[in-house]
Amino acid sequence: MARFTGIPVQAFEFYEALAADNSKSFWTAHKGDYDAYVKEPMLALLDELSTEFGEGRMFRPYNDVRFSKDKRPYKEHQGGYVPTEDAIGYYVQIGADGLMVAGGWWNGSSLQIGRYRDAVDSAAGVVLEKAIATAAKGGLELGGDVMKTRPRGVAEDHPRLELLRHRTVTVERHDGTPAWLGTRKALTHVQKSWRAMTPLVEWLTDHVGPADEGIPQEPQ
Repeated sequence: MARFTGIPVQAFEFYEALAADNSKSFWTAHKGDYDAYVKEPMLALLDELSTEFGEGRMFRPYNDVRFSKDKRPYKEHQGGYVPTEDAIGYYVQIGADGLMVAGGWWNGSSLQIGRYRDAVDSAAGVVLEKAIATAAKGGLELGGDVMKTRPRGVAEDHPRLELLRHRTVTVERHDGTPAWLGTRKALTHVQKSWRAMTPLVEWLTDHVGPADEGIPQEPQ
Protein backbone atom coordinates (compact mmCIF):
# COMPACT_ATOMS: atom_id res chain seq x y z
CA MET A 1 0.00 0.00 0.00
CA ALA A 2 1.26 3.47 -0.95
CA ARG A 3 2.16 5.88 1.86
CA PHE A 4 -0.58 8.39 2.66
CA THR A 5 0.45 11.89 1.54
CA GLY A 6 -2.85 13.76 1.95
CA ILE A 7 -6.22 14.25 0.28
CA PRO A 8 -5.60 16.19 -2.95
CA VAL A 9 -7.75 19.18 -3.84
CA GLN A 10 -8.82 17.28 -6.96
CA ALA A 11 -10.86 14.96 -4.72
CA PHE A 12 -13.11 17.82 -3.64
CA GLU A 13 -13.28 19.16 -7.18
CA PHE A 14 -14.37 15.71 -8.36
CA TYR A 15 -17.29 15.68 -5.92
CA GLU A 16 -18.31 19.23 -6.84
CA ALA A 17 -18.50 18.15 -10.47
CA LEU A 18 -20.32 14.92 -9.59
CA ALA A 19 -22.95 16.88 -7.64
CA ALA A 20 -23.57 18.94 -10.79
CA ASP A 21 -23.81 15.87 -13.04
CA ASN A 22 -24.55 12.70 -11.11
CA SER A 23 -24.82 10.44 -14.13
CA LYS A 24 -23.31 7.25 -15.47
CA SER A 25 -21.74 9.15 -18.37
CA PHE A 26 -19.94 11.52 -15.99
CA TRP A 27 -18.77 8.66 -13.79
CA THR A 28 -17.46 6.66 -16.72
CA ALA A 29 -15.58 9.66 -18.10
CA HIS A 30 -14.04 10.54 -14.71
CA LYS A 31 -13.56 7.13 -13.10
CA GLY A 32 -9.79 7.63 -13.33
CA ASP A 33 -10.08 10.81 -11.26
CA TYR A 34 -12.08 8.96 -8.60
CA ASP A 35 -9.48 6.19 -8.43
CA ALA A 36 -6.47 8.52 -8.27
CA TYR A 37 -7.78 11.35 -6.09
CA VAL A 38 -10.38 9.67 -3.86
CA LYS A 39 -10.04 5.89 -3.68
CA GLU A 40 -6.26 5.57 -3.47
CA PRO A 41 -5.77 8.30 -0.82
CA MET A 42 -8.66 6.93 1.27
CA LEU A 43 -7.26 3.39 1.14
CA ALA A 44 -3.82 4.68 2.12
CA LEU A 45 -5.32 6.68 5.01
CA LEU A 46 -7.26 3.67 6.33
CA ASP A 47 -4.18 1.48 5.99
CA GLU A 48 -2.09 3.80 8.16
CA LEU A 49 -4.89 4.10 10.73
CA SER A 50 -5.29 0.31 10.91
CA THR A 51 -2.23 -0.16 13.14
CA GLU A 52 -3.97 1.69 15.98
CA PHE A 53 -7.67 1.29 15.27
CA GLY A 54 -8.08 -1.91 13.27
CA GLU A 55 -8.69 -2.83 9.66
CA GLY A 56 -10.63 -0.19 7.76
CA ARG A 57 -13.10 -0.58 4.93
CA MET A 58 -14.41 1.72 2.23
CA PHE A 59 -18.08 2.04 1.43
CA ARG A 60 -19.10 1.44 -2.16
CA PRO A 61 -19.47 4.63 -4.20
CA TYR A 62 -22.78 3.47 -5.68
CA ASN A 63 -26.24 4.25 -4.30
CA ASP A 64 -28.83 1.49 -4.08
CA VAL A 65 -31.67 3.17 -5.95
CA ARG A 66 -34.01 0.17 -6.20
CA PHE A 67 -36.26 1.18 -3.29
CA SER A 68 -35.25 4.81 -2.87
CA LYS A 69 -36.90 8.01 -4.05
CA ASP A 70 -33.38 9.40 -4.55
CA LYS A 71 -32.37 8.03 -7.94
CA ARG A 72 -28.87 9.54 -8.08
CA PRO A 73 -26.67 6.56 -8.99
CA TYR A 74 -23.52 7.65 -7.11
CA LYS A 75 -22.83 8.80 -3.57
CA GLU A 76 -21.56 12.36 -3.46
CA HIS A 77 -19.03 11.55 -0.75
CA GLN A 78 -16.64 8.71 0.07
CA GLY A 79 -16.78 7.10 3.48
CA GLY A 80 -14.33 4.81 5.22
CA TYR A 81 -14.88 3.08 8.54
CA VAL A 82 -13.46 0.73 11.14
CA PRO A 83 -16.21 -1.41 12.72
CA THR A 84 -15.94 -2.53 16.33
CA GLU A 85 -19.44 -4.05 16.55
CA ASP A 86 -22.68 -4.00 14.52
CA ALA A 87 -23.26 -0.35 13.53
CA ILE A 88 -20.56 0.82 15.97
CA GLY A 89 -17.10 2.12 15.12
CA TYR A 90 -14.99 4.91 13.61
CA TYR A 91 -15.80 6.83 10.42
CA VAL A 92 -14.08 9.26 8.06
CA GLN A 93 -15.56 10.93 4.99
CA ILE A 94 -14.56 13.26 2.18
CA GLY A 95 -16.86 15.09 -0.20
CA ALA A 96 -17.29 18.44 -1.89
CA ASP A 97 -17.66 20.10 1.52
CA GLY A 98 -14.37 18.65 2.77
CA LEU A 99 -13.42 16.30 5.59
CA MET A 100 -15.70 14.85 8.24
CA VAL A 101 -14.65 12.54 11.07
CA ALA A 102 -17.27 10.72 13.11
CA GLY A 103 -17.89 7.67 15.19
CA GLY A 104 -20.14 5.94 17.66
CA TRP A 105 -23.32 3.93 17.18
CA TRP A 106 -25.40 4.91 14.18
CA ASN A 107 -28.23 2.39 13.73
CA GLY A 108 -29.87 0.86 16.77
CA SER A 109 -31.77 -2.43 16.85
CA SER A 110 -34.34 -2.91 19.60
CA LEU A 111 -31.95 -5.19 21.47
CA GLN A 112 -29.13 -2.65 21.27
CA ILE A 113 -31.38 0.16 22.48
CA GLY A 114 -32.48 -1.97 25.43
CA ARG A 115 -28.91 -2.76 26.42
CA TYR A 116 -27.92 0.87 26.01
CA ARG A 117 -30.67 2.15 28.29
CA ASP A 118 -29.93 -0.47 30.92
CA ALA A 119 -26.28 0.61 30.93
CA VAL A 120 -27.09 4.33 31.05
CA ASP A 121 -29.38 3.65 34.02
CA SER A 122 -26.53 1.93 35.87
CA ALA A 123 -23.14 3.05 37.22
CA ALA A 124 -21.84 2.66 33.65
CA GLY A 125 -23.81 5.78 32.74
CA VAL A 126 -21.28 7.90 34.61
CA VAL A 127 -18.50 6.43 32.47
CA LEU A 128 -20.49 7.29 29.34
CA GLU A 129 -20.83 10.91 30.45
CA LYS A 130 -17.05 11.11 30.90
CA ALA A 131 -16.47 9.55 27.46
CA ILE A 132 -18.75 12.12 25.83
CA ALA A 133 -16.92 14.90 27.67
CA THR A 134 -13.60 13.60 26.35
CA ALA A 135 -14.96 13.62 22.80
CA ALA A 136 -16.21 17.18 23.26
CA LYS A 137 -12.75 18.31 24.37
CA GLY A 138 -11.49 16.89 21.08
CA GLY A 139 -13.84 19.17 19.16
CA LEU A 140 -16.47 16.52 18.46
CA GLU A 141 -20.18 17.32 18.59
CA LEU A 142 -22.68 14.91 20.12
CA GLY A 143 -25.46 13.65 17.84
CA GLY A 144 -27.64 10.65 17.16
CA ASP A 145 -31.31 9.69 16.97
CA VAL A 146 -32.99 11.29 19.99
CA MET A 147 -36.60 10.88 21.19
CA LYS A 148 -38.62 14.07 21.68
CA THR A 149 -40.26 12.53 24.72
CA ARG A 150 -38.78 10.42 27.51
CA PRO A 151 -38.73 6.62 27.31
CA ARG A 152 -41.60 4.80 28.97
CA GLY A 153 -41.01 4.24 32.66
CA VAL A 154 -38.23 6.82 32.99
CA ALA A 155 -38.75 9.48 35.64
CA GLU A 156 -38.80 13.15 34.64
CA ASP A 157 -36.01 13.87 37.12
CA HIS A 158 -33.71 11.04 36.06
CA PRO A 159 -30.12 12.42 36.24
CA ARG A 160 -29.30 11.04 32.78
CA LEU A 161 -32.65 11.61 31.09
CA GLU A 162 -31.11 13.31 28.04
CA LEU A 163 -28.85 10.33 27.38
CA LEU A 164 -31.75 7.91 27.89
CA ARG A 165 -33.61 9.69 25.08
CA HIS A 166 -30.95 8.58 22.61
CA ARG A 167 -31.66 5.65 20.31
CA THR A 168 -28.21 6.03 18.78
CA VAL A 169 -25.15 7.98 19.92
CA THR A 170 -22.66 9.58 17.53
CA VAL A 171 -20.02 12.28 17.60
CA GLU A 172 -18.68 14.15 14.59
CA ARG A 173 -16.55 17.03 13.41
CA HIS A 174 -16.61 18.90 10.09
CA ASP A 175 -13.39 20.58 9.01
CA GLY A 176 -14.09 21.88 5.52
CA THR A 177 -11.20 22.01 3.05
CA PRO A 178 -8.17 23.55 4.80
CA ALA A 179 -4.83 23.44 2.99
CA TRP A 180 -3.43 20.84 5.42
CA LEU A 181 -5.79 18.21 3.99
CA GLY A 182 -3.34 17.86 1.12
CA THR A 183 -0.55 16.83 3.52
CA ARG A 184 0.12 14.14 6.11
CA LYS A 185 -1.39 16.48 8.70
CA ALA A 186 -4.72 15.04 7.58
CA LEU A 187 -3.65 11.68 9.00
CA THR A 188 -2.63 13.28 12.30
CA HIS A 189 -5.95 15.11 12.50
CA VAL A 190 -8.03 11.97 11.96
CA GLN A 191 -5.88 10.08 14.49
CA LYS A 192 -6.42 12.76 17.15
CA SER A 193 -10.15 12.90 16.49
CA TRP A 194 -10.54 9.12 16.60
CA ARG A 195 -8.49 8.98 19.81
CA ALA A 196 -10.81 11.56 21.39
CA MET A 197 -13.82 9.38 20.59
CA THR A 198 -12.17 6.07 21.57
CA PRO A 199 -13.59 6.00 25.14
CA LEU A 200 -17.08 6.46 23.67
CA VAL A 201 -16.63 3.84 20.95
CA GLU A 202 -15.26 1.36 23.47
CA TRP A 203 -18.15 2.03 25.89
CA LEU A 204 -20.70 1.49 23.13
CA THR A 205 -18.94 -1.65 21.91
CA ASP A 206 -18.96 -3.12 25.42
CA HIS A 207 -22.45 -2.08 26.54
CA VAL A 208 -24.56 -1.86 23.36
CA GLY A 209 -23.14 -4.96 21.71
CA PRO A 210 -24.33 -6.73 18.54
CA ALA A 211 -27.55 -5.93 16.70
CA ASP A 212 -28.70 -9.56 16.54
CA GLU A 213 -31.13 -8.51 13.85
CA GLY A 214 -29.23 -8.87 10.59
CA ILE A 215 -26.91 -6.51 8.74
CA PRO A 216 -26.99 -2.88 9.98
CA GLN A 217 -27.77 -0.09 7.58
CA GLU A 218 -24.79 1.84 6.20
CA PRO A 219 -24.37 5.41 7.43
CA GLN A 220 -25.38 7.91 4.78
